[in-house]
Amino acid sequence: MPGMLYRLAAEGILLLHLAFIVFAVGGGWLALRWRPVLWLQLPACAWAVWIMASGRICPLTPLENRLRQLAGEQGYTGGFIEHYVLALIYPEGITREVQIALAMVVLGLNLLVWVILLRRSHRA
Repeated sequence: MPGMLYRLAAEGILLLHLAFIVFAVGGGWLALRWRPVLWLQLPACAWAVWIMASGRICPLTPLENRLRQLAGEQGYTGGFIEHYVLALIYPEGITREVQIALAMVVLGLNLLVWVILLRRSHRA
């Protein structure tokens, strides 16, 4: 029974991690409709860009791995994006250049939203 609880907790961390990534990448678009979202999305974007550009691993990854090990499952090496997302796109794994490119894509998408928001606020 405890193994099942650890597995459920690991799956919850996985879903939280995925939701955070989606919000960090695309949450700025929500701010076009609901401006207060921007105050949550800016730090989320900054964190995501910093983690990817610095080559670090998000603290949620080791937590998920530890919970999986406590559940009797095998943990994985590397980061969340490398294990779950890029494994589908780049089967050999992620390179430093790909990490930096992803960070720039996240930053670029969000800069576009921020420019739109600035233009709207200047018109008003």
